[in-house]
Amino acid sequence: MRRVAYLAVSLLAVSVIGAASAAPAQGERWRPDVRAAKAYASKRGGTVSFALRTRRHLYGYQSRRTMSSASVVKAMLMVAYLNRKGVRGRRLNHEDRALLDPMIQRSSNAAADQVHATVGSEGLYRLARRVGMRNFTTGSVWSGSQITAADQTRFFLRVERYVVRRHRDTALELLSSIVPRQRWGIAQVIPPGWAFYFKGGWTPVVQNQVGLLRRGNRRIAIAVLTSASPGPYYGRETERGVALRLLRGLDRSSVPR
Repeated sequence: MRRVAYLAVSLLAVSVIGAASAAPAQGERWRPDVRAAKAYASKRGGTVSFALRTRRHLYGYQSRRTMSSASVVKAMLMVAYLNRKGVRGRRLNHEDRALLDPMIQRSSNAAADQVHATVGSEGLYRLARRVGMRNFTTGSVWSGSQITAADQTRFFLRVERYVVRRHRDTALELLSSIVPRQRWGIAQVIPPGWAFYFKGGWTPVVQNQVGLLRRGNRRIAIAVLTSASPGPYYGRETERGVALRLLRGLDRSSVPR
Protein backbone atom coordinates (compact mmCIF):
# COMPACT_ATOMS: atom_id res chain seq x y z
CA MET A 1 0.00 0.00 0.00
CA ARG A 2 2.83 2.38 0.87
CA ARG A 3 4.52 1.59 -2.45
CA VAL A 4 1.34 2.43 -4.39
CA ALA A 5 1.02 5.74 -2.54
CA TYR A 6 4.68 6.54 -3.21
CA LEU A 7 4.26 5.83 -6.93
CA ALA A 8 1.16 8.01 -7.06
CA VAL A 9 2.97 10.92 -5.43
CA SER A 10 5.94 10.49 -7.75
CA LEU A 11 3.74 10.47 -10.85
CA LEU A 12 1.94 13.60 -9.62
CA ALA A 13 5.25 15.38 -9.07
CA VAL A 14 6.45 14.47 -12.56
CA SER A 15 3.21 15.71 -14.11
CA VAL A 16 3.44 19.02 -12.22
CA ILE A 17 7.06 19.54 -13.31
CA GLY A 18 6.15 18.70 -16.89
CA ALA A 19 3.22 21.10 -16.89
CA ALA A 20 5.40 23.87 -15.45
CA SER A 21 8.05 23.39 -18.11
CA ALA A 22 5.42 23.41 -20.84
CA ALA A 23 3.64 26.52 -19.49
CA PRO A 24 4.12 29.75 -21.49
CA ALA A 25 6.56 32.33 -20.18
CA GLN A 26 5.07 35.07 -18.04
CA GLY A 27 6.64 37.77 -20.19
CA GLU A 28 10.03 38.48 -21.65
CA ARG A 29 12.30 40.86 -19.77
CA TRP A 30 12.57 43.97 -21.91
CA ARG A 31 15.08 46.80 -22.12
CA PRO A 32 14.99 49.85 -24.40
CA ASP A 33 17.33 49.90 -27.39
CA VAL A 34 19.28 52.91 -26.16
CA ARG A 35 22.20 52.27 -28.49
CA ALA A 36 20.04 52.47 -31.62
CA ALA A 37 18.15 55.51 -30.35
CA LYS A 38 21.38 57.30 -29.45
CA ALA A 39 22.95 56.53 -32.83
CA TYR A 40 19.86 57.91 -34.58
CA ALA A 41 19.63 61.02 -32.35
CA SER A 42 23.31 61.87 -32.82
CA LYS A 43 22.80 62.14 -36.58
CA ARG A 44 19.74 64.40 -36.43
CA GLY A 45 19.92 68.15 -36.80
CA GLY A 46 19.57 70.29 -33.70
CA THR A 47 19.87 69.17 -30.10
CA VAL A 48 18.23 65.97 -28.92
CA SER A 49 17.81 64.69 -25.39
CA PHE A 50 15.84 61.64 -24.28
CA ALA A 51 15.11 59.50 -21.25
CA LEU A 52 13.19 56.30 -20.59
CA ARG A 53 12.44 55.27 -17.02
CA THR A 54 11.11 52.01 -15.61
CA ARG A 55 10.48 51.18 -11.96
CA ARG A 56 14.10 50.05 -11.66
CA HIS A 57 16.20 51.96 -14.16
CA LEU A 58 16.74 55.26 -15.94
CA TYR A 59 18.05 55.04 -19.49
CA GLY A 60 18.91 58.02 -21.64
CA TYR A 61 21.07 60.27 -23.76
CA GLN A 62 21.88 63.76 -22.51
CA SER A 63 18.94 63.12 -20.19
CA ARG A 64 19.98 65.80 -17.66
CA ARG A 65 20.54 68.49 -20.27
CA THR A 66 18.35 71.52 -19.55
CA MET A 67 15.91 72.28 -22.38
CA SER A 68 13.03 74.68 -22.96
CA SER A 69 9.77 73.07 -21.85
CA ALA A 70 7.31 74.84 -24.16
CA SER A 71 3.84 73.39 -23.40
CA VAL A 72 5.09 70.22 -21.70
CA VAL A 73 4.94 72.14 -18.41
CA LYS A 74 1.15 72.31 -18.75
CA ALA A 75 0.97 68.81 -17.25
CA MET A 76 2.65 70.21 -14.14
CA LEU A 77 0.28 73.18 -14.15
CA MET A 78 -2.67 70.76 -14.21
CA VAL A 79 -1.38 68.78 -11.24
CA ALA A 80 -0.60 71.93 -9.26
CA TYR A 81 -4.12 73.23 -9.92
CA LEU A 82 -5.86 69.99 -8.91
CA ASN A 83 -3.90 69.96 -5.64
CA ARG A 84 -4.86 73.51 -4.65
CA LYS A 85 -6.55 73.90 -1.28
CA GLY A 86 -9.71 75.30 -2.85
CA VAL A 87 -9.94 72.51 -5.44
CA ARG A 88 -8.58 69.31 -3.90
CA GLY A 89 -11.55 68.66 -1.59
CA ARG A 90 -14.47 69.22 -3.95
CA ARG A 91 -15.89 68.12 -7.27
CA LEU A 92 -14.59 69.99 -10.29
CA ASN A 93 -17.07 72.50 -11.65
CA HIS A 94 -17.63 74.00 -15.10
CA GLU A 95 -15.07 76.75 -14.52
CA ASP A 96 -12.39 74.22 -13.58
CA ARG A 97 -13.01 72.10 -16.65
CA ALA A 98 -13.16 75.19 -18.87
CA LEU A 99 -9.51 75.78 -17.93
CA LEU A 100 -8.09 72.26 -17.65
CA ASP A 101 -9.71 70.60 -20.67
CA PRO A 102 -8.45 73.02 -23.33
CA MET A 103 -5.08 73.48 -21.61
CA ILE A 104 -4.28 69.76 -21.81
CA GLN A 105 -6.36 68.42 -24.68
CA ARG A 106 -5.78 71.29 -27.13
CA SER A 107 -2.75 72.90 -25.43
CA SER A 108 -4.50 76.26 -25.03
CA ASN A 109 -2.03 78.97 -24.03
CA ALA A 110 -4.79 81.27 -22.82
CA ALA A 111 -6.03 78.61 -20.40
CA ALA A 112 -2.45 77.95 -19.24
CA ASP A 113 -2.01 81.67 -18.55
CA GLN A 114 -5.05 81.60 -16.25
CA VAL A 115 -3.97 78.41 -14.47
CA HIS A 116 -0.47 79.80 -13.97
CA ALA A 117 -1.91 83.02 -12.57
CA THR A 118 -3.75 80.85 -10.04
CA VAL A 119 -1.02 78.41 -8.96
CA GLY A 120 1.96 80.71 -9.50
CA SER A 121 5.58 79.76 -9.91
CA GLU A 122 5.59 78.58 -6.29
CA GLY A 123 2.95 75.98 -7.13
CA LEU A 124 5.21 74.58 -9.84
CA TYR A 125 8.29 74.63 -7.60
CA ARG A 126 6.34 72.91 -4.82
CA LEU A 127 5.41 70.09 -7.21
CA ALA A 128 8.96 69.87 -8.58
CA ARG A 129 10.33 69.45 -5.04
CA ARG A 130 7.77 66.77 -4.24
CA VAL A 131 8.65 64.82 -7.39
CA GLY A 132 12.37 65.16 -6.72
CA MET A 133 13.22 67.07 -9.87
CA ARG A 134 16.84 68.17 -9.89
CA ASN A 135 16.96 70.80 -12.61
CA PHE A 136 13.52 72.38 -12.98
CA THR A 137 13.31 76.16 -13.16
CA THR A 138 10.49 78.52 -14.04
CA GLY A 139 9.64 82.19 -13.84
CA SER A 140 6.88 84.73 -14.22
CA VAL A 141 5.92 83.20 -17.59
CA TRP A 142 5.17 79.45 -17.62
CA SER A 143 6.47 79.03 -21.18
CA GLY A 144 9.94 80.00 -20.00
CA SER A 145 10.23 76.92 -17.79
CA GLN A 146 13.36 74.79 -18.17
CA ILE A 147 13.18 71.01 -17.84
CA THR A 148 15.22 67.85 -18.33
CA ALA A 149 14.15 64.53 -19.82
CA ALA A 150 15.27 62.72 -16.65
CA ASP A 151 13.13 64.93 -14.39
CA GLN A 152 10.08 64.65 -16.61
CA THR A 153 10.21 60.85 -16.70
CA ARG A 154 10.46 60.84 -12.90
CA PHE A 155 7.26 62.91 -12.86
CA PHE A 156 5.32 60.92 -15.46
CA LEU A 157 6.23 57.45 -14.20
CA ARG A 158 3.78 57.93 -11.30
CA VAL A 159 2.01 61.04 -12.50
CA GLU A 160 -1.40 60.36 -10.95
CA ARG A 161 0.15 59.72 -7.53
CA TYR A 162 1.14 63.38 -7.37
CA VAL A 163 -2.54 64.31 -7.72
CA VAL A 164 -4.92 64.30 -4.76
CA ARG A 165 -6.83 60.99 -4.85
CA ARG A 166 -10.18 62.63 -5.64
CA HIS A 167 -8.92 63.98 -8.98
CA ARG A 168 -6.55 61.23 -10.17
CA ASP A 169 -8.97 59.80 -12.72
CA THR A 170 -9.53 63.26 -14.19
CA ALA A 171 -5.80 63.83 -14.60
CA LEU A 172 -5.34 60.54 -16.45
CA GLU A 173 -8.45 61.13 -18.55
CA LEU A 174 -7.09 64.47 -19.75
CA LEU A 175 -3.59 63.15 -20.49
CA SER A 176 -5.09 60.30 -22.53
CA SER A 177 -7.42 62.47 -24.63
CA ILE A 178 -5.07 64.79 -26.53
CA VAL A 179 -6.65 65.91 -29.81
CA PRO A 180 -5.65 63.85 -32.89
CA ARG A 181 -3.69 66.62 -34.60
CA GLN A 182 -1.28 66.74 -31.63
CA ARG A 183 -0.71 62.98 -31.45
CA TRP A 184 2.56 63.03 -33.35
CA GLY A 185 6.05 61.84 -32.42
CA ILE A 186 6.04 59.27 -29.62
CA ALA A 187 2.26 58.92 -29.80
CA GLN A 188 2.55 57.42 -33.29
CA VAL A 189 4.67 54.44 -32.21
CA ILE A 190 3.02 53.20 -29.00
CA PRO A 191 2.83 49.37 -29.13
CA PRO A 192 -0.63 47.75 -29.16
CA GLY A 193 -2.00 46.94 -25.73
CA TRP A 194 -0.30 49.84 -23.95
CA ALA A 195 -2.21 52.94 -22.82
CA PHE A 196 -0.43 56.27 -23.33
CA TYR A 197 -0.83 59.41 -21.20
CA PHE A 198 1.21 62.35 -22.43
CA LYS A 199 1.74 66.03 -23.12
CA GLY A 200 3.57 67.68 -25.98
CA GLY A 201 5.05 71.11 -26.38
CA TRP A 202 6.37 72.99 -29.38
CA THR A 203 7.57 76.26 -30.86
CA PRO A 204 9.02 76.80 -34.35
CA VAL A 205 12.34 75.35 -33.12
CA VAL A 206 11.31 73.18 -30.12
CA GLN A 207 9.46 69.88 -30.28
CA ASN A 208 8.92 67.98 -27.02
CA GLN A 209 6.85 65.06 -25.81
CA VAL A 210 6.69 63.39 -22.41
CA GLY A 211 4.44 60.54 -21.41
CA LEU A 212 3.59 57.35 -19.55
CA LEU A 213 2.98 53.95 -21.12
CA ARG A 214 0.91 51.70 -18.89
CA ARG A 215 -0.32 48.13 -19.14
CA GLY A 216 -1.72 46.73 -15.91
CA ASN A 217 0.88 47.43 -13.23
CA ARG A 218 3.68 47.78 -15.77
CA ARG A 219 4.89 51.33 -16.40
CA ILE A 220 7.36 53.07 -18.68
CA ALA A 221 7.91 56.83 -18.74
CA ILE A 222 9.48 58.36 -21.83
CA ALA A 223 10.61 61.87 -22.78
CA VAL A 224 12.10 63.15 -26.03
CA LEU A 225 13.13 66.80 -26.12
CA THR A 226 14.50 68.65 -29.14
CA SER A 227 15.66 72.18 -29.87
CA ALA A 228 17.14 74.07 -32.83
CA SER A 229 15.51 71.63 -35.26
CA PRO A 230 15.52 72.61 -38.94
CA GLY A 231 11.72 72.76 -38.74
CA PRO A 232 8.72 71.57 -36.71
CA TYR A 233 8.00 68.50 -38.83
CA TYR A 234 11.67 67.58 -38.74
CA GLY A 235 11.63 67.76 -34.94
CA ARG A 236 8.51 65.61 -34.74
CA GLU A 237 10.10 63.02 -37.00
CA THR A 238 13.15 63.05 -34.72
CA GLU A 239 10.91 62.30 -31.76
CA ARG A 240 9.14 59.51 -33.61
CA GLY A 241 12.44 57.99 -34.73
CA VAL A 242 13.95 58.06 -31.25
CA ALA A 243 10.84 56.56 -29.65
CA LEU A 244 10.53 53.90 -32.35
CA ARG A 245 14.03 52.66 -31.55
CA LEU A 246 13.72 52.95 -27.77
CA LEU A 247 10.48 50.96 -27.72
CA ARG A 248 11.64 48.29 -30.17
CA GLY A 249 10.57 44.83 -29.03
CA LEU A 250 8.04 46.04 -26.47
CA ASP A 251 4.81 44.02 -26.73
CA ARG A 252 1.83 43.03 -24.62
CA SER A 253 3.78 40.47 -22.60
CA SER A 254 6.97 42.47 -22.07
CA VAL A 255 8.17 43.10 -18.52
CA PRO A 256 10.30 46.27 -18.42
CA ARG A 257 13.60 45.98 -16.54
